[in-house]
Amino acid sequence: MAFFKKKSTAAEERPMDLDEIMKKYDRESTTRVWTGVPKIVVTSILALFSLLCMYVTFFATWLDELRLTTFMAYIVFIGYLVFPARKGVQKTNHMPWYDIVLMLLGTGSFLYFAFSANDIIARYSITTLEVIIGIVGILCLVELCRRSVGLPIIIVAAALIIYGLFWGLHNPDFFARITESVRILFYSKEGVLSTPVNVCSKYIVMFIIFGAFLERTGVADFFINIANALVGRFSGGPAKVAVVASALEGMVSGSSVANTVGSGAVTIPLMKKTGYKAEFAAAAEASASTGGQIMPPIMGAAAFLMAETVGVPYSTIVVVAILPAILYFAGVFITVHLEAKKEGLRGLTKEELPKLKPLLKKSYLLLPLIVLIVLVATSTRSIAYAAVIAIGVAIVVSLFNKGNRITPKRIWEALAAGAQGMITVAVACGIAGIVAGMISATGLAYLLFNGIVSIAGNQLIIALFLTMLCCIVLGMGVPTTANYCIMAATCAPILVQMGVPMLAAHFFVFYFGIVADLTPPVALAAYAGAAIGQANPMKTAFTATKLAIGAFIVPYVFALNPAMLFIGTSGVFEVVLIVISSIIGIFAVSAALEGYVIDRMPWYQRIISAVGGLLLIYPGIVTDTIGLCLVACVILLQVISKRGKKNAATA
Repeated sequence: MAFFKKKSTAAEERPMDLDEIMKKYDRESTTRVWTGVPKIVVTSILALFSLLCMYVTFFATWLDELRLTTFMAYIVFIGYLVFPARKGVQKTNHMPWYDIVLMLLGTGSFLYFAFSANDIIARYSITTLEVIIGIVGILCLVELCRRSVGLPIIIVAAALIIYGLFWGLHNPDFFARITESVRILFYSKEGVLSTPVNVCSKYIVMFIIFGAFLERTGVADFFINIANALVGRFSGGPAKVAVVASALEGMVSGSSVANTVGSGAVTIPLMKKTGYKAEFAAAAEASASTGGQIMPPIMGAAAFLMAETVGVPYSTIVVVAILPAILYFAGVFITVHLEAKKEGLRGLTKEELPKLKPLLKKSYLLLPLIVLIVLVATSTRSIAYAAVIAIGVAIVVSLFNKGNRITPKRIWEALAAGAQGMITVAVACGIAGIVAGMISATGLAYLLFNGIVSIAGNQLIIALFLTMLCCIVLGMGVPTTANYCIMAATCAPILVQMGVPMLAAHFFVFYFGIVADLTPPVALAAYAGAAIGQANPMKTAFTATKLAIGAFIVPYVFALNPAMLFIGTSGVFEVVLIVISSIIGIFAVSAALEGYVIDRMPWYQRIISAVGGLLLIYPGIVTDTIGLCLVACVILLQVISKRGKKNAATA
């Protein structure tokens, strides 16, 4: 990549354009350029799709096959309108003939199933023509996935289809295996139209539309300003602002790259200005922004899929996600604090800080989120209903915020933006359905289970480690939603069979699907941050992995002791004890990685601190006691060392 090279000229040292960064690391931003009348037409088509989704969700009583195929037909149609075949400079108001052909073929394939659904369901078999139509529909969806999501998940899906056709499916006739594969993947609710697309069409779309409306109220700027006012004055303030702002922004954003670019454009230059190294500044923003996907109430779209897969209300997912999210952000916050202390970095000056009192007057901007949280937690209506009410509140709230009022024109634009945001999620869900369908049809999950169990030797900690590696490898370059679908179909059942509660198992794979955005070599959020900060991308990715150490530790805590997720807990005291010991443990591990507490740590103190931290994180009275003693020993040694240096300096 070009920016791996050392910059030499003043022009080269200027930060990359934010739109350019988004297009480079977030495929959703690589879109066609429409202006004038064509733009009005495309915007109207997108907005009408959002309205159709609302209508179907609340009023239609369509057969699932009709509802889901219509949804996917529209997704394919608008997907080809929005996403070009390749990156680069796009011609204005231009759509090549082959894109029009692919758009019509893909849309037509899904609409054929929609209008023939009753007949196909009744006979439980498909004709040769229907096999061809199914293959065309799948290929058009795959090509749209390449454009909007990327190749990694396509490679996984293709590998599984090839495995199924040549080894996994046992019908001796090859054409019969093709027919069976197409029937499962295209004409049943076990493939493209399985749970991921079903959840996407019913729930996720409503929250994506809500996010589009909330963005137009100016709440993102409010989050950054309030974070500046709260923590900007402290040592290394801009990095702490990045953590707090990203945690707040993550409540409404499910994209780590978009979150990194959005708040990083402000926080990364500020961090560099106050003395943070470029790699650390970019990594701090990327790790905090990635954590936004685990931040309630919205989290990543995978949270909705988890609720449906595990069979619990979405409100339950939101509640159990709170403590792990707090621990994650605590880990990042602790590390940036220690880095600031180690390097003697200042906070922002009084003149650089926004005034808190005027900001508090704008706290009404949080009302849509508060309404959403209350409705999700207390209402007996669906979560889609909660999202629609919150959209209405966002429109009302915007009327009081001059410059961000949502006018009828902006309502139309927000509906269009919501529809455009659905495309990548829906396409990823469709391809993830193909992956899950082939895994189920071929029995591959059983083979994977036997493989992991044989390697782990019935040792849960080894099985967890192997599962972590699977999630990170398969998650590289794959959207969190799709990654979770794959892991939920393969690795989560393995952990459940080894005794991990189902909700804890699914949260485990959810977390490690997310950290793939930080883990080298395909660390998209870290690379986006590096582009803004003009930092070395690979160094940024490794630093971000270190900062996000909580994301690598916390899942083991709730897998080994699910009380953190309020599963099987004997009371509040047990949960509080786990949280306290885990925070101290994360502090100790972060200090070991950073090499500093109140003074620089020699190598042996770092080892003692790391061991003590890990023992505190591992559940158990004995391990907690030993770990606490080791950490206390390190702090005592640090105090003695600091006093010795101070006395020597004054002697």
